[in-house]
Amino acid sequence: MTADSIGCFLGNQRLAEQLAFILEVEKLKTVLRRTPLLDRSRVENDAEHTWQLAVMAMVLAEHSDEPVDILRVLRMLLIHDVVEIDAGDTFAYDSVGAASQAERELTAAQRIFALLPQDQAEEFRALWDEFEAKVSAESRFANAIDRLQPLLHNFFTDGGTWPAAGVTTTDVHRRMRPIGVASETLGSLSTRLIELAVERGILVPAPASKADA
Repeated sequence: MTADSIGCFLGNQRLAEQLAFILEVEKLKTVLRRTPLLDRSRVENDAEHTWQLAVMAMVLAEHSDEPVDILRVLRMLLIHDVVEIDAGDTFAYDSVGAASQAERELTAAQRIFALLPQDQAEEFRALWDEFEAKVSAESRFANAIDRLQPLLHNFFTDGGTWPAAGVTTTDVHRRMRPIGVASETLGSLSTRLIELAVERGILVPAPASKADA
């Protein structure tokens, strides 16, 4: 059902556009990620991922190295993955998918945010752009939380997505770099989890270079 068709029986075009967006983002519940739930019964979907990030941000905000407006952080986290309704979830360690990720997500952002009334479309799109660019304390902290969540799930599910994808410590350290940029405390946590993952045999160390041989 489109905003126009909703508007016909509501008699309120602005509300119709807002409802159209709300109904559209329902689709996040159908976008599956590779991250396993902690009970390993299945993988999570994007809506579940978003909810957990919001909770984590509220609980861990005190560990940001810079003061943050937690409401702004939450607003970014709540919309940062809506583009995956069209673009799909790109696996963190999929170099092939990453090549087209930015283009796919930009196209999705243009369509999905345009469902909203113009002022909200511009506001939400600006928040999404800010998250992607990591240009503010809030966006850096939001990105840190987005990286920390799957690290926790992989660690506490004996490697999670790492073994099948042939992921090494180099890959994970690179992926987790934004955590340390936003929070020394959470960055140290991520580094320690990676070290413990190697000790437990659930993450492969990076192969030694010829210079190390």
